[in-house]
Formats: sequence, structure tokens, C-alpha cells
Amino acid sequence: MNGPVDIVYLWVDGQDPAWRARHRAAYAQWAIQHPGQLALHGNVAGRYRDNGELRYNLRALERFFPGHGHVYLVTDRQVPAWLRACEGLSVIDHRQLMPACALPVFDSAHIESYLHHIPGLAERFLYFNDDVFLGQQFDAGHWFGERLRVYTEAALADLPAHTRADVAAPVNCAVLSRDWLGARDPDYRHEPRLFAHAPRPMLVSAMRALERQAPELFAQVRSTVFRSWRAPALLPDLVPRWMVEQGLARSEVLDPLHIASGDADAPALLAQLCEQFGSLPFFCINDTCDEAENDDPRLARVAATLRQLLPQPSRFEVDVSAPWADAA
Repeated sequence: MNGPVDIVYLWVDGQDPAWRARHRAAYAQWAIQHPGQLALHGNVAGRYRDNGELRYNLRALERFFPGHGHVYLVTDRQVPAWLRACEGLSVIDHRQLMPACALPVFDSAHIESYLHHIPGLAERFLYFNDDVFLGQQFDAGHWFGERLRVYTEAALADLPAHTRADVAAPVNCAVLSRDWLGARDPDYRHEPRLFAHAPRPMLVSAMRALERQAPELFAQVRSTVFRSWRAPALLPDLVPRWMVEQGLARSEVLDPLHIASGDADAPALLAQLCEQFGSLPFFCINDTCDEAENDDPRLARVAATLRQLLPQPSRFEVDVSAPWADAA
């Protein structure tokens, strides 16, 4: 395949007063209408907190993949204060992508299900959570060759019989994949591994084909306002697994460097990141401080590490000479 590789991010600032008001009102109504359906960690502060990751993610993108295509930033009536309007960057508001009757939406799984409908999006694109970073030179031919490359963790996953409220979201995503693919193909054999926190290579045509084949799953995930264990996300597991089954992708085992900011081993892993930066295909720094205050020292430690590793502003930042340009 030829053509550009576009980049898609989701972004939210959970401290924005207008966003917080929408969030608070929507959750009060949703919780009454859907008792017991909130996914594990589905509405904690860490899910919506802006730790400055997007700024450093764009710096890593320019450093390690300077030949990337158009960048699309999907937001809910928000734009980062430091973001500079420039050629090659489009901010896509939820209202441009999803039906008005579905809004507001605070479940990333719901939002993700519309990414392949972004106007002008290239056939090949990389979808990033903003806490997943490139860590070495990106080879588009490696990720988008004859088949896309998708990565699973090495550990085997013990999947329950059904989706459950007390298990992590990636496990429920894998259960959905196992059940849907197994029902369609009696010869299907489910690989009991979860997909890694990684950049996700995608094809618009594949997403549209899957949407035609599984309209009930897309309708299910698009019925949510907050993350529900009854409606698992599609992009983290079903999409790559289906592409493997269709011969569009190949699956490889790779355990990336995954840092959970709230874990006791985070300082040691951040030190490891500094040592290996430039030789890691990708890495993830997951905000697991949940209800911590924004000035929590664990979050400050992550911000300091990103400033150290990626000090050079990208072209997407306003006034790079300003003294606050490197602030987290």
C-alpha cells in the first residue's frame, strides 16, 4: 500500500469547568438509568486528566516519524491552550463526528467507533491514546507492509465466560471478540492474549467492512455515554483480532515498557525508560493515580521525565520561545 499514514488522537482536559459541568450532569442522569453498569475504573479522574502527554506525544511523533501524514485531534469543544493552528493539523469536534442525539459522550470506546468516518482521513492511519508514545524511529513499511502488524502481550489471559463488572476493560474486550468471532466461524481458535498498549495501525476500508459485518456491535458501543462493562470497546481487541482473521494483519508477541504512574515500581521503570529511550518501538505511561490531585508528586515525576526526554518543541506548539513552552 502507498499513500500517507495519518495520525489520530483523542484528547480531553478534565479540569475544564465547562467540560466538568457537562460531565457531572451527564453522569448523574446516566448512573440512575444504568445502575451497576459502570466499567471498572470507568469514571475515575485519571481517565480524563490532562497531564501534558499530548504535547510530548507530538514531540515524539515529529522526532521518530517526521514523514507522518495529517494529524487529527478529536475533542469535545476543547483545544489545548498550547496548540498552534497549522497546516497538517485538524481539530475534530465530537459534533462533527457523532450524531447530536448521542452527545455528550464520555466513553472513549464510543468515540473510537467513529474514527474511520473522519472526513479526509487517509486509508492508512495510526490511532494513539496520548499516553502511548513512539520510542524509536518509526518504519511505516514494518507496520503497514503486506499486512499490518499488531502486538499482543506475552502473558496468557484467563477469560471469564461472560463480560463482568469486576474485571479490567481489556479482558471484557477480549471476551467480546472470542464470542463474536467464535459464533461466526466454528473453526475459530481464540489466542488467549491481550493486545498491548501500542500505536494501533488501522485501515479505513477494514473498519468500514467490519462495521457492515457487525452493525449490532457498533450500535451497542454507540449506545453508551460512560464506559460500560456490558458494551466493551471494539478497537482495542476485536478490530485487530478480526484483521488477523481476515489476513489483513499479523499478530506478534511484544511486551512493551508499560509504566503505571501509581505503582510502586514507577520510579524504576521511568529510569529504565531514560536508559532505553531511542531503542523502544513504543512505550506507555498510564495514569493510574485515579483520584489524585493534579500536583501529586507521582504525576510530577512523569512530567519531569517527559521534559527530559523530549525537550524540543514540535511545530504544533505556539510560541516555542516562551518560557512556559516546556511546562507540563
